[in-house]
Amino acid sequence: MSSSLVTKVGATIARLSQSLRVQLLCWVLLTLFGAIGFNLYDSFWTADATAKLVTDRTLLASARVIAEAVRVDEGGNVQVDVPPSALEMFDTGFGDRVSYQVITAWGSLVSGFPDLPLPAVQRTGEDRTFHGADVRVMMLDHPVVGLPDDGAISVTVAVTHNSQYAMRRQLWLSDFSKQFVLVFVASLVTILGLQRGLAPALRLRDALRQRGRNRLDPLRPEMVQSELQPLVHALNDYMERVQNQMAAQRRFVSNAAHQLRTPLALISTQASVAAREADAARRDEALYALRTSTKQISRLASQLLTLSRAEPGSRRPRSDATDLTKAAREILEAHAEEALKRNIDVGLEAVRPVIVDGDATMLREMLVNLIDNAIRYTRPNGQVTVAVGQADGNAVVTVEDNGPGIPSGEREQVFERFYRIMGTEAEGSGLGLAIVREVVEGAGGSVSLDDAEGGGLVVTVRLPLAWT
Repeated sequence: MSSSLVTKVGATIARLSQSLRVQLLCWVLLTLFGAIGFNLYDSFWTADATAKLVTDRTLLASARVIAEAVRVDEGGNVQVDVPPSALEMFDTGFGDRVSYQVITAWGSLVSGFPDLPLPAVQRTGEDRTFHGADVRVMMLDHPVVGLPDDGAISVTVAVTHNSQYAMRRQLWLSDFSKQFVLVFVASLVTILGLQRGLAPALRLRDALRQRGRNRLDPLRPEMVQSELQPLVHALNDYMERVQNQMAAQRRFVSNAAHQLRTPLALISTQASVAAREADAARRDEALYALRTSTKQISRLASQLLTLSRAEPGSRRPRSDATDLTKAAREILEAHAEEALKRNIDVGLEAVRPVIVDGDATMLREMLVNLIDNAIRYTRPNGQVTVAVGQADGNAVVTVEDNGPGIPSGEREQVFERFYRIMGTEAEGSGLGLAIVREVVEGAGGSVSLDDAEGGGLVVTVRLPLAWT
C-alpha cells in the first residue's frame, strides 16, 4: 500500500470519527452488540442446559426400558434381554456409543460393562469418562418381581456427547441467526432514524451557509428539535452581540473620523498661515498654534489606540501584579508640571501598597485618564486629591476634584465614546471615561461617579485585590 493511499485512508477515518452521525451510530451499535453478546452468552448456556436435559430424559427412558426387561427365571436367577429400542433411541445420526450396566442389589453383574462409572445420585445425569471418551451417565434403581422384598436391580446407561453437543450447537446457532437478523434490522432502523433525526440540524447548517455575510437576523428555534433549540437561542444571542459590536464599531469609526477631521483641517490651515506670514511674530504665533493642534491630535490618536486595546478580545489577557499606590504616585509626578502651571494643588492619600492583578499597562492608562481629566476640568487654583486604599476585599481608588462636576442626569452618558457635556470649557475628546470603564470592567471591577463635598466630582474605582 503506497504512502499516499495510507494518508487518504487515515484522513477518511479521521473525518468519519468527527461525524456526529457516525459517533451516534457507533454508540448505538456498541450498546446493541454488548446486549446481544451477553444474550448470546446466556443463550449458549441455556442451549447447553436444554441439551443436557433432553439427554438425561433419554437416558432415563432407556434405563426404564432396560429395567422393565429384567426378569427372574424359575431357578431364581436374574436375567435380562435388552430391547433394541432401549439403545436405538440414541441413534440420532451423530455416531454416539451407548454403554449400559445391570447389577443386582447385592452387586452381581447381570449384563453390560462391569467397569462402567456410576453417578453419585440416581436419576441425575452426570458427566464421566469411560474408555477414554466423555460420556453422560444416568442410574436408575428398579424393583424386580420375584426377588426378595429388598431385591432391586440398578440400571446404568451412558452415552457419548456427540448428540448432546450437536443439539446444543443447533439451538445456539438458531438463536445466533435470529440475533444477527435483529442486529441487521436494528442497524438499518438506526441509520434511518439518525438520518431523520439529524435532518433539522442539517437544515440549520444549510440555513447558516446560505446566508449572506451581512445577514444577522435571528433564526427560528422551531426549525430544530427541543434539545437543539438552546443552541439556536445561543446563536441568536451571539448574532445580536455581533450586530451590536458592528454598530458600535461603525459609530466609533464615524465619530473618530469626525473628531480627527476638525483638528487635521485646523492644522492644515495653521500650516498655510505660517507659510504665508511674513511677520515673524505672527508666524511664531501660527507655529505655536500648529504645535498645540498637533499635540491635541496626537493625544486623540493615543486615546483612540488605548480605547481599542482596552476592548475585550483586542489583546491577549495578562495578569500582572500592579501596585496602584506606586502607579498613582508616578502619574501624579508626571502631571505635576501641568498642575503647577494652573496653580492646582494635587495630593495623594495612600499609606501602603495596594496590589491588584491585571494588565499593568492598561491599569496605568486608567489612572492617567482619571488624573488627567481631573486636572483638565479643574479651574485654576483648584484642588485634586487621589486616594488609594482597601475596603471589603477590593482595592479602592478615588479621584476627587473641585471642578464643575457632572450633572446626575448625564453621569451614564459620559462613559460613552466622544460624549462631552455641553458648555464645557476644557479641551477634550470625550474618550477619557470611556477608556476608564473599559479597563475597569476588563479587570473585573466597577466605576461610579458622585458629587464631592463643596462641589466637584468624585470618581470611585473598585478592583479585586490580588491573592497573596
